[in-house]
Amino acid sequence: MAPGGAADDSKGKNTKWKLLTKDSMEKMVRVPVKLWLSALEVGREDPRRLIHALKVGVALTLVSCLYLLEPLFEGVGRNAMWAVMTVVVVLEFTAGATLCKGVNRGIGTLCAASLAFVIEFMADKSGRVFRGVFIGVSVFLIGFLATYLRFVPYIKRNYDYGVVIFLLTFNLITVSSYRVQNVLQLTRDRLTTIAIGCGICLFMSLLVLPKWSGEDLHNSTVYKLEMLARSIEACVNEYFRDQTRDDGKSSKDQIYKGCRAVLDSKSTDETLALFGSWEPRHSIRCYSFPGPQYVKLGAVLRHFGYTAVALHGCLESEIQTPLSVRLLFRDPCSRVAGEVCKVFDELARSIRNRRHCSPNVLSDHLHEALQDLNSAIKSQPRLFLGSKKARPAANELAEAWRPQKNTSSGVALSSAKSDITSLQEWRGKRVESSERKVLRPTLSRIAITSLEFSEALPFAAFASLLVEMVARLELVIEAVEELGNAASFKEFSQEDEIAIEMGCYDKKPRANGKDFQSHVVHQAAE
Repeated sequence: MAPGGAADDSKGKNTKWKLLTKDSMEKMVRVPVKLWLSALEVGREDPRRLIHALKVGVALTLVSCLYLLEPLFEGVGRNAMWAVMTVVVVLEFTAGATLCKGVNRGIGTLCAASLAFVIEFMADKSGRVFRGVFIGVSVFLIGFLATYLRFVPYIKRNYDYGVVIFLLTFNLITVSSYRVQNVLQLTRDRLTTIAIGCGICLFMSLLVLPKWSGEDLHNSTVYKLEMLARSIEACVNEYFRDQTRDDGKSSKDQIYKGCRAVLDSKSTDETLALFGSWEPRHSIRCYSFPGPQYVKLGAVLRHFGYTAVALHGCLESEIQTPLSVRLLFRDPCSRVAGEVCKVFDELARSIRNRRHCSPNVLSDHLHEALQDLNSAIKSQPRLFLGSKKARPAANELAEAWRPQKNTSSGVALSSAKSDITSLQEWRGKRVESSERKVLRPTLSRIAITSLEFSEALPFAAFASLLVEMVARLELVIEAVEELGNAASFKEFSQEDEIAIEMGCYDKKPRANGKDFQSHVVHQAAE
């Protein structure tokens, strides 16, 4: 028996080892495949990522020649590493981000080197002991002032990276000058290598397949307008859809995607607008990038998006109007939502084509749709006033809570106490279960179910939000017109009107929302 049992144990251990080895081999095969598929997916989402990676590789190869080629190495010495560091930290995805960091790094290095040379010149006149004290005091004062300046909003927004580079370069040069005799040579070599690195970055970013932050912000604004229109359209279609027939997953995904594209864009818009202000002007007639107007339009769209989110909240409400009642108002509501979507589509087309929107962007059809919705609601007064049974029930509940006129205060107090006692007794009851505790419904839920509210009351909230959207359309149009004036958009022409009437424009969003939120580079990235 014993030898047989030992053989079985040995056989079981061998089987376990075989299974573990097989599982490990499968994981070793799966992990590289998953990484490869993820890399392909990242490049498929935006091919510009692959181009940027190639540009960084070429820039690093060029700057490495300062180390690899003997004549260049003799010219700059070991300070060539500063050029490599400059390329790594300055070369960004868009030209605006590269310009912002490159100019900040150049100005910060130049100012720090100049100030360090002045400090060295003044400290050289004193003895060695006083020289160390003077350098220490200078480092403290400059560090204090530079750090305090970083809290100024304008400096923080535009030149924070430059101040950090100034502080770093000043301390490195000033402190090392205490041990190094030829500080002028050290400063010159570092300025030269940093200038070489910045030059390579600007060349690769501005002249080799450039990508502009202003263009990304422009396309992002168009994308948000289109996605907001599709989200409103999906909300209305979902509200009047029979929930028992299909799951409607794709429709809800469209709603979530549109709302996220608008509500999560604040930091992205501000950063792209900042980097876009560093870029060269994007047209002959526009002398500066209208970044503030893009940011303002984004804020207006976010406020409009809150209404769209509230509209989506009507879909998730616990109390719903019956489908038979909702279908009575489907046509006018769909017309109102359709006209709102048409306005957003026209605004998106105008920004995409860099032209002013149509003078008839708020057409008579929108007014007619509102009138139809108003007439449809007025044609069903009983639905909004409630049923005949609901009124006596509501009156009975109100009379029960209202104290009698002829009742003394003592009786009222005792009845109140008895009500409180009964309420405490009701709250003290618990439903015991072997698996979990289930709490009874709240008093408010009981009151809601005991009353027969109007069947169309939830629909009234939905209709009021549609009307609120129409009222907010004018703010969006004003923001778009202000952007068009600041960016010198071309005037609306007869050809544009013919193209709109012929339906030459598609309704589907052309841009991928990930393209505008994945490449935002913050100034404090280091």
